[in-house]
Amino acid sequence: MRIAPKHFILDVDGVMTDGKLYYTKSGKAMKVFGPDDHDALSLLKPHLGILFVSGDHRGFAITKKRIVGDMKMPLELVSTVRRIDWISERFDPKEVIYMGDGIFDPYVFARVGYSIATADADAYARRSADFVTERKGAERAVAEASLHILARFFTPFNRAKLPPACVKASGKWSI
Repeated sequence: MRIAPKHFILDVDGVMTDGKLYYTKSGKAMKVFGPDDHDALSLLKPHLGILFVSGDHRGFAITKKRIVGDMKMPLELVSTVRRIDWISERFDPKEVIYMGDGIFDPYVFARVGYSIATADADAYARRSADFVTERKGAERAVAEASLHILARFFTPFNRAKLPPACVKASGKWSI
């Protein structure tokens, strides 16, 4: 079935980040985000609404700083267990491309139009996904997925030609 995607929803932890939890005695201290993911997502913005979700309420301020503050993208705090319910209340799941890595993500994968897992995702999530990246979370998996989405559903990224000047990458820089 060929879907007409309208939305790209990405889990943050384990997809944009390495999924590890860095604690000090004061609590959660930091998250590691990878390179190139934001630039590649900027290539998708003309085609899809992009939304990030995180179930990490204790590290949400860190996630918000990167996703909302730096990348200027929308972010919602959403249960990992009830994520498909949350998606279904807001979107037609068949118009959603969802990228995840966790043990509950196969529930989402089964109902959305297209699913993507990272190379280091839970084994069942990888088997349940329509596409599995070769790269791990925080190691350009989102960039790889973004280029895959462009090629599969829109126009493949031409690496020999710069994107139009209207494409804004890495926050303040235009391509």
